[in-house]
Amino acid sequence: MKVTVEQNNIHWEAAHALVEAAVRRAAELDVKINVAVVDSGGHLAAFLRMPGSAFHSVDVAVSKAYTAMSFGMPTSKWQEVMDGLSLPCKTGLPSVDRLMTCGGGVPIEFDRRWIGAIGVSGATEKQDEEIAQYALEILHSGAG
Repeated sequence: MKVTVEQNNIHWEAAHALVEAAVRRAAELDVKINVAVVDSGGHLAAFLRMPGSAFHSVDVAVSKAYTAMSFGMPTSKWQEVMDGLSLPCKTGLPSVDRLMTCGGGVPIEFDRRWIGAIGVSGATEKQDEEIAQYALEILHSGAG
């Protein structure tokens, strides 16, 4: 019987690079965001809040990252998922704690494993998603 499980997590340096890349991109777009990175267990690994960003989007950013890691898919895909669900699921899912079904949360894959996720909140849904994807591209390119 197996007793332990191997779990890979994002390193703190990579988590830090992601939040920094995200706020730099947000500054270029002239928007104020909150950005969170969680590890593979959904625990907060890095966070940055831009001055002037909405207070409520702090929790939204963390929840987007948590949801993306939990399901291993971008939060922007949830509308598609919700469209295919029965009415009881459609009404029940939104009440699940920390489930965020709008764009801006993206899982982080490394070596074919989910090691964490990034969540961005504070701009439009499309901008949040673009900023998260941008940060991941910077991380993967080694430029961040």
